Amino acid sequence: MDSIGLFEQASSDLFGVWFLMGAVLVFFMQAGFAMVETGFTRAKNAGNIIMKNLMDFCIGTVVFLLIGFNLMMAEDTLFGLVGIPNLNLFTDFANFPWSSFVFNLVFCATAATIVSGAMAERTKFNAYLIYSAIISCLIYPIEAGWVWNTNGWLYQMGYVDFAGSSVIHMVGGISSIIGAKLLGPRIGKYTKGKDGKTVVHAIPGHSLTLGALGVFILWFGWYGFNGAAATQVGQLAQIFATTTIAAGFSTVTTMIFTWLKNGKPDISMTLNGSLAGLVAITAPCGNVDVIGAIIIGIVAGFLVVLVVEFIDLKLHIDDPVGAVAVHGANGIWGTLAVGLFNIYESDGITKGLFYGGGAEQLIKQCIGVLAIGAWTAITMYIVFTVIKKTNGLRVTSAEEIEGLDISEHGLASSYADFMPVTNSYGGLVGSAPSNELIEEKISVSMDEAVPVEYNVSTNPLVKPKITKVTIITRQSKFDELKSAMNAIEVTGMTVIQVVGCGLQKGSSQYYRGVPVEINLLPKIQVEIVVTKVPVERVIEAAKKALYTGNIGDGKIFIYNVEDVIKIRTGETGYDAMQGEE
Repeated sequence: MDSIGLFEQASSDLFGVWFLMGAVLVFFMQAGFAMVETGFTRAKNAGNIIMKNLMDFCIGTVVFLLIGFNLMMAEDTLFGLVGIPNLNLFTDFANFPWSSFVFNLVFCATAATIVSGAMAERTKFNAYLIYSAIISCLIYPIEAGWVWNTNGWLYQMGYVDFAGSSVIHMVGGISSIIGAKLLGPRIGKYTKGKDGKTVVHAIPGHSLTLGALGVFILWFGWYGFNGAAATQVGQLAQIFATTTIAAGFSTVTTMIFTWLKNGKPDISMTLNGSLAGLVAITAPCGNVDVIGAIIIGIVAGFLVVLVVEFIDLKLHIDDPVGAVAVHGANGIWGTLAVGLFNIYESDGITKGLFYGGGAEQLIKQCIGVLAIGAWTAITMYIVFTVIKKTNGLRVTSAEEIEGLDISEHGLASSYADFMPVTNSYGGLVGSAPSNELIEEKISVSMDEAVPVEYNVSTNPLVKPKITKVTIITRQSKFDELKSAMNAIEVTGMTVIQVVGCGLQKGSSQYYRGVPVEINLLPKIQVEIVVTKVPVERVIEAAKKALYTGNIGDGKIFIYNVEDVIKIRTGETGYDAMQGEE
């Protein structure tokens, strides 16, 4: 073989390996989806969401192997609409296209997992397994075959979706909005005001840290998602560039837009902005230049905010993670963008409208979007309706309030070593009975561990005044409060982790475009008993330490203590306050 032949063979082998490595990156995106969905929802459902994301891929593997792959990629098709299954997978193992199977499997799992976020926190686990399996074995493979099987009717027409804006993301988004609508909102998400109008309540997720980690994982995996099908180094580099540019511009656009709109840059929405840009560039990543990628990203950044708020504030459909806006709306936008910004021509494919190709490619993209959208909407509506009428889609109200971790999986808390998880109404999820709690033995007495301040009066007729000061404030302010108390020689305090609720007026804080109410938030309750240190000094020091000027600074309560009983000795009153010599 001559040098040119050797180079061509090496290049072929190289990109065969990259093809599979790209599939591995797409598989790793399952971790990203799991983190985003977990972080954007409440802690009491974290285990349930992790379990769903795990089973998406595992159940998807089973049904895609047995049914889905042949429906999608079979060489023989029925009028380009659906593949005709064969048994080559079992009868001709050595020659079966395993690279194609693995590659398409990981994409299939992505389409199914999008739905879990939109229907999180109130869906039966067994119902989720049913519709996830149906998406993986029927819904996704058939429409994906139209586009990515060379015999598919949309492929033959010249429809372009390089990596799946419509095939994967739009399908997941449409399935999400149908499922979320039929399922209904989470308890407390929408209520009726005195004027009869619907009031929308923000339900913040429990960990933006996990959400951000998930976005970074997804962004990393997206280079495989968009680039795995590249066959040349130059093409791969261009795809990496357009992917990064669109996501970057989308993220900046969302940040600035929410900043101007709400007065503060919205963190969770900006994270969604990154994903929106990635979704939008997925279809045209191999077909647009820098200008096209920039415009696609900017539009995606605006679109994700507007659609999230429209669905929540106007349609009153509860989508906890913004899946419909991120994947549905931007999947459509990215697919149509091919018809506007395509820079290449080939058999059956023309340049985009803004690059001198007229409306021909845009019309093809519109036909494909309508066909895939109609297929998904009709079939998923039937699937969800049948499940709802037979098995049931939604858990009971009691189970939802308690949390799906405990009700669906018997898991007291996904964060067992941390603060107990609280449900929407303040109840503790999975708190242990008192006889199961074992306190660590310490080498000092209670009085030494928690000293009590007292004064000594030289007049035996004057009873020393004992006062208890109770402070409820943010957990983050405890160190400042402790330092302030130490500075005035108050060293004894009791600290309790609590949750607090209250109605505050004038709040300007927003979560995903919805004003944040003071519902149930983690707080600390600090109790200090003083006699020697004047109460006024304690109050003044606490106010200086805790004041920020924002809602949620907390409150200080002052009580006169009528009597004290020392359990160990039975002493009462002043004598009970005395320490050992």
